[in-house]
Amino acid sequence: MKGSTHRRCYCRDPESGKPLGKKCPKLAGRKHGSYSIRQELPPHEDGTRRSFSRAGYESLKAAQADLDHVRALLGLAEADDTDGLAQIAELLETVADEKSPLPEIEATRRRLSHGLDLTSRLAVGEWLDMWLAGKKGRQTAISRDESNIRVHLKPRIGHLRLDRLRVAHLSEMFGAIAEANVEIAEGNAARRSAFEDLAQIPWKGREHRARRKALKAAIAEMEPYRRIVGPATRQRVRSTLRAALNAAIAQQLITFNPAAHVELEAGKRPKALVWTDERILHWKRTGEKPSPVMVWTPEQIGLFLDHIAEDRLYALFHLIAFRGLRRGEACGQKWTDTNLDAGLITVAKQLVVDGWEVYEDDPKTDAGARTIALDSDTVRVLGRHRAQQDKDRKEWESAWVETGRVFTRENGALLHPANVTRRFVELYEEISLPPVRLHDLRHGAATLAHAAGADLKDIQEMLGHSSITITADTYTSLLPEADLAIAEAAARLVPRAHAPTEEEPEPDNAGEPVPGDADPSGDIRKINSPSAHAPRTQTAPDGESEAE
Repeated sequence: MKGSTHRRCYCRDPESGKPLGKKCPKLAGRKHGSYSIRQELPPHEDGTRRSFSRAGYESLKAAQADLDHVRALLGLAEADDTDGLAQIAELLETVADEKSPLPEIEATRRRLSHGLDLTSRLAVGEWLDMWLAGKKGRQTAISRDESNIRVHLKPRIGHLRLDRLRVAHLSEMFGAIAEANVEIAEGNAARRSAFEDLAQIPWKGREHRARRKALKAAIAEMEPYRRIVGPATRQRVRSTLRAALNAAIAQQLITFNPAAHVELEAGKRPKALVWTDERILHWKRTGEKPSPVMVWTPEQIGLFLDHIAEDRLYALFHLIAFRGLRRGEACGQKWTDTNLDAGLITVAKQLVVDGWEVYEDDPKTDAGARTIALDSDTVRVLGRHRAQQDKDRKEWESAWVETGRVFTRENGALLHPANVTRRFVELYEEISLPPVRLHDLRHGAATLAHAAGADLKDIQEMLGHSSITITADTYTSLLPEADLAIAEAAARLVPRAHAPTEEEPEPDNAGEPVPGDADPSGDIRKINSPSAHAPRTQTAPDGESEAE
């Protein structure tokens, strides 16, 4: 296809007013006029001609460079690729009409090879939707990515062009999230304060009713309680974006991943703390939990299990409390993977909640597929539970739903994990135990095992962690009793000439010489004398004394 460069000016004939064009006598001078380019493009579908034209170049070299650029773009499609040629022609027409810069050759090649529209500017939000639609893997992970994209990424950076996304954009986004956290905290505090004020207003009396009505109206206008986007959540948001941008790099849509270079505060795992008397008192006074992860003491676990001994889900809570199964693993446990005679269970499946839907999946990690030994008490509890389930099966007859699960609803159907959590909270609140999550029973199992002498590797295998670091960082809060025993044992390792003890009555021979306590000069040294423990000295060669 033909293309050319030419020089022209915009001078007009003084008499007719018509442009002189190439006939302008001043064009003989090198500095008069400017250069233009024209490149013929593939014709329209109806056969009409079209071309790319651009003017205003100060030099022939600049004009020729853009003409070569246009020809290189046309060369991206094979001669027999009519669709590709048509797309490039449409792209060049759009660029000419908008007087925008020529598109990069490699970027256009990538878009053309992936079947993307060349005339559109692929936005971050569009790419995130495309990436999510083709993502494979665990449904829970896909749901988490979908939530991160919908709640955080698309509203803040979805409108930006994918190929122009920079680290500065992401730093600004996470800065805005941090600022929003302040507003959320203030809004939550205001709403909480309003409810506290409402609780103080008496029910009876016209004036009180008017105040209550006004305060309720004010609460209705407030933002609902919202969760703070903490460091761990921000890390997960970045992880989602980084994975999506890595996929864009693999498809040659971009060459740089800004999500890999933005700096964020590290998301630390919360340390599990035990509900001591002091912490319970603080919680009752303020309503604040000392840590997001709280663990009951053995006495508190015992109170809970004694209280629920007749509950239909007692065996499930007992198993989690002593052997540390995850909620989904306990709900998904099958009788075929449970060997009470050998005292072993194999964790092979779990029930996962996506929204409100429940489906069966493999354990959370490869290490999650494990075999766990059962203590004799747990074996007896599961044996009684199986006998009761057999009775239920007979009572329900044909209406019984055979799922093969160890723990089921009354008719044998699958348990919904969220309902199990709800029932757990109801049961411990009945006896006013301090609040813990159902997952914290798993933490308690790790703590009990550690206090009983299990090392971190044993606990890692029991809990099904892929890394022993997770076990060490999160699940091994020592019970106060075990911690005290370790402190005492450590103190006894250091030999002392005079151990600091409580005052004892002086012996009858106090003040009398003790055999072996006389120095060579015959002087008597008291054991409690400070000089008895002073360093002995010797004479140095220069006559001074130094400590040994």
